[in-house]
Amino acid sequence: MFDHKKYKPFEPIPLEDRTWPNQKITESPSWCSVDLRDGNQALIEPMSVAQKLKMFELLVDVGFKEIEVGFPAASQPDFDFVRKLIVDGRIPSDVTIQVLTQARPELIRRTFESLLGARRAVLHVYNSTSIVQREKVFKTDKAGIIEIARAGAEEVKNCAEKAPETDWVYQYSPESFTGTEVDFAVEVCNAVSDVWEPSLENKIIFNLPSTVEMATPNIYADQIELFCRSIRNRESVIVSLHTHNDRGCAVAAAELAVMAGAQRVEGTLLGNGERTGNMDIVTMAMNLYSQGIDPLLDFRDMDKIVSVVRECTQIDVHPRQPYAGDLVFTAFSGSHQDAIKKCLDLYREGETWEIAYLPIDPRDLGRTYQDVIRVNSQSGKGGVAYVLASKFGFDLPRWLQIEFSRVVQKITENSGQEITSDEIWELFEAHYLKTGAQVRLDDFNIQKHQGRETFKATIDYSDRKISLDGEGDGVLGAFAMGLKQALEIEFEILEYGEHALGQGVDAEAVTYIQLKDGANRYSGVAISKDIIASSLDALLGAVSKML
Repeated sequence: MFDHKKYKPFEPIPLEDRTWPNQKITESPSWCSVDLRDGNQALIEPMSVAQKLKMFELLVDVGFKEIEVGFPAASQPDFDFVRKLIVDGRIPSDVTIQVLTQARPELIRRTFESLLGARRAVLHVYNSTSIVQREKVFKTDKAGIIEIARAGAEEVKNCAEKAPETDWVYQYSPESFTGTEVDFAVEVCNAVSDVWEPSLENKIIFNLPSTVEMATPNIYADQIELFCRSIRNRESVIVSLHTHNDRGCAVAAAELAVMAGAQRVEGTLLGNGERTGNMDIVTMAMNLYSQGIDPLLDFRDMDKIVSVVRECTQIDVHPRQPYAGDLVFTAFSGSHQDAIKKCLDLYREGETWEIAYLPIDPRDLGRTYQDVIRVNSQSGKGGVAYVLASKFGFDLPRWLQIEFSRVVQKITENSGQEITSDEIWELFEAHYLKTGAQVRLDDFNIQKHQGRETFKATIDYSDRKISLDGEGDGVLGAFAMGLKQALEIEFEILEYGEHALGQGVDAEAVTYIQLKDGANRYSGVAISKDIIASSLDALLGAVSKML
């Protein structure tokens, strides 16, 4: 039954002089959330009143100025919710609620009843206009569809005139616009416009939904541009979008359609909606944000937004959901981790954000850099080094990054699991800091004469006290010489690094040392408030491994 032959390709729009491909989005469109209407009607279990109120408050906090709150003529719960918002005074003065109704007189009148006493409201009326709806659902011709729309517009206007205490905004949708001939959609909307008589002071909204996404985003943009060119009294019309995600391109279609002339976008937080969902406003708004455009919405607390949406819809958020998922800023790949670490090391606050693999700063959404790099068997030295540096303050030199990453990789390969930052630290401690050194320094004395250091000490080796006496150009060199002679061993200090752990006079120092004994290498790490002590202990740690 998997037969592609029963489908026909969507015919492109004959628009040879299209201009939208050369346009650039320079400012945010106006937004209207439909979470409480389109989103709610798509849920297996519609939201309770408490959940609706919580969602409404979230939308207000995020910054939406237009919120579609229900389909009051379709259900008593929706009607009651609209009344509750109005009667309880829950609608901020700068927020306009929107309600949806079919273009049927009795439903329109019922809708106006729900809005009694509203300060300002968008009355959104619709009827289907597509070829398949005309021919197979309503079984009527174009004239019949136009009459439904015109009669609905007249009823809306009559009801609005009886309630002059409310500031009314009219909105009409030729539902299933993408399946409608553009010239016919324009004809229907012009008939509605003739009834509503828009002006520059009282604009109307024509919402052009891809009720079903039927073609590639460029074709939707062509449809929008052609509509914008053709509609009468364009300057008094706000062209709005409502894209669905049947082909997985709702955001792309909306972005291109804004380039084609649309001024307003409807959608839901995180894309909940019928079938594959509505346009994800978080994604589109954050796409604008990543281009240096103010989205006019505040997503600084993304974890709260995700939590409320999840609680109200009872739908989980995919960990790879753009901007909102738990893993969207996380890198497991070793090469990605290494690039991120190097870029972050160079980044200074206030500079333009240019970090490999991170299109925006996770902190802008309330995330932390601790979430950026996580380690599993696919990770490399960069990820391990980043975890130790960002959480524990250890800036490992490259040679130690390579060495320790192999230790971590062996653990993760054996377990097949991700390793946490705390587990990495415990592994680092066990491998370098809590090794039970065979050689310990009991007491020492340093003297300097003519630029040379003399190091005298007593060490504890295999329960024996051994005296050592060494001379060198520095303290560490003198100590190393004394160790070689006292223990009758030979080695070369191949690598050395040190840095402070923190700031201030009480900050500890950490020293990294690598010795070479023929073909073998041994590493030591030590911490102390005294930099000389940390250097000596690190050398003893490496020598203990060699012994």
